[in-house]
Amino acid sequence: MSLLRHLTVDITPLRISRDYRLLFFGQLISFFGSMMTFVVIPVQMYQLTGSTLHVGMLYAAEFVPMIILSFIGGALADAVDRRMMLRGTEIGQTFVTAILLANAFLPEPQLWVLYVGVALHAGLAGLQRPSYEAMIQQIMPPELMSAVSALNSIRFSIGFIISPAIAGLIIVQFGAKIAYAIDFVTFAASLVAVWMISKTPGVEDPDHPGLASIIKGFRYAIGRQELLGTYIVDINAMFFAMPMALFPALATKFGESTVGLFYSAMGLGPLVASLTSGWTKKVNRHGMMVLVAAGLWGVAIIFFGLAESLWVSLGFLALAWFFDMISGIFRGTIWNQTIPMRYRGRLAGIEMISYLTGPMLGNAKAGIVASFYGVQFAIVSGGILAVIGAVLLAVLLPNFWKYDGREGVKLKEKADSESTRKGD
Repeated sequence: MSLLRHLTVDITPLRISRDYRLLFFGQLISFFGSMMTFVVIPVQMYQLTGSTLHVGMLYAAEFVPMIILSFIGGALADAVDRRMMLRGTEIGQTFVTAILLANAFLPEPQLWVLYVGVALHAGLAGLQRPSYEAMIQQIMPPELMSAVSALNSIRFSIGFIISPAIAGLIIVQFGAKIAYAIDFVTFAASLVAVWMISKTPGVEDPDHPGLASIIKGFRYAIGRQELLGTYIVDINAMFFAMPMALFPALATKFGESTVGLFYSAMGLGPLVASLTSGWTKKVNRHGMMVLVAAGLWGVAIIFFGLAESLWVSLGFLALAWFFDMISGIFRGTIWNQTIPMRYRGRLAGIEMISYLTGPMLGNAKAGIVASFYGVQFAIVSGGILAVIGAVLLAVLLPNFWKYDGREGVKLKEKADSESTRKGD
């Protein structure tokens, strides 16, 4: 019984916080719909063009607005009402989904609308995510951040497992318009949730949102190797070994309707990791775990690319995302346990840039490499480079490898205490 308790997920955050329950279940329903759009846009693009390059460029289109607006969203999250940021961006994302839905009804859907749609969604997410992460830190104590990371990953995994499988069938049988319509309707849940959450106290004497505030947060982030390590390690893993842009092309090998299974496998691994994550709160060598998990991600991607059977391929893909979630749990714990409250929004913006830069550029890279050398070469070579990168980073970032989470908590408590006394 004791072993089971250490392995199973800790649901304490859901029990003790009404606001976290609202955010969790609102996002759970909304994310189910959003995953429809996430799967359907690249599939629709591949159907219209037959090009892995065009699919890869979708992810490149997300990159610039996400980078710019994540910095801005981080600065705003430390200076304005975070509830208003969540409300405004949810409305914006609902509007973008409506545009994609209207485009799908056209006799000849326009490619430029798909590019604009993904760019707008990425930009709005860049504005929203820092406020979301900063609010979580306000409503949850530091000792529960591992549990919060695990619960958030369960929400992510449920949406990633069920929704893509359904989306793959829907787009083949009924077309993209039905999937976009489902996404549009499910935004109602997240809109209700963000309107019901309680007002949280703002940061005392916040930095004025602007370029100076952004630079101040950036300097703080790169000045701490344990934070810098979380960013660089994840970018390395995702840039070299992200295979998602190749899913539509891979599905042609096994049947077009199987495309959703590849996305579902991306959710199955994290779900298993999250449901068995009780052990993570007993581990203090967070940096070491991030590096080990990132290396194992690359190994699993290599075998995913080499597999000839659909189910073996899906198994290794799920295993890769299992290791990615282990890395994510420990990265999230480092961020939420150690970053002072007055910097939380800005660094959440930097975090978002770090964990989305790799996938976006990595998918673009995968599409380009596959267009010249083939899908299998693009996947396997990427996995090899990800493993090599993880080993090199373990050598180049010794303080990150040795980082102990107990010292990080003390650092945050000291910084928050000094900020309260001095106003900075």
